[in-house]
Amino acid sequence: MKKYIIITMLLAYASTSSFAQNAAQARKVLDKAATIIGRKGGATANFSISGKYGNTNGTIAIKGNKFRATTSDAIVWYDGKTEWTYIKKNEEVNVSTPTEAQQQAMNPYKFITIYKNGFNMSMTSTASDHNIHLVAQNQGRTIKEMYITVDKRTNLPKQVKMRQQNGWSTINITNFKAVDQNDATFRFNSKDFPHAEVIDLR
Repeated sequence: MKKYIIITMLLAYASTSSFAQNAAQARKVLDKAATIIGRKGGATANFSISGKYGNTNGTIAIKGNKFRATTSDAIVWYDGKTEWTYIKKNEEVNVSTPTEAQQQAMNPYKFITIYKNGFNMSMTSTASDHNIHLVAQNQGRTIKEMYITVDKRTNLPKQVKMRQQNGWSTINITNFKAVDQNDATFRFNSKDFPHAEVIDLR
């Protein structure tokens, strides 16, 4: 009986050790991706979104936690605190303080700041990609679960899938380029949209 207890304990330890090692490898992959994406000067990329927030595609400029996303219907600026959303068809600008999930919905690279705290992670790999699975330790969190596919060759994410209370959204990312960005890029300038009605929702 004692022998079986020892074997069970050893198996449990091996399983826990393997899980911890896998999580460490997943974190290492994301750390490397975050270093490339989070370059001090900024970057640009193309993206497409499907799921909870509808279907759309466009371009994005990023610099740290700041971003500007442009689609055929709207332009979204975020300077790290405030978000401005310009709706082209009615020339209206909504000003808000976005939630974590709302930021992620328009900035596929938001994961580079949120994965470091409050998520359990694991990873599987194919010949070309690392597939990382993140589950929120607190399921009351807005983003409850994520899958991030990272290209082994470039160390850049190709796809981000996230689960919220109302279902899944999928963001595909292409054409990443390291391009320096001016901080003014991430703030709405009323002089550029003189006829826009500004609505403060904060």
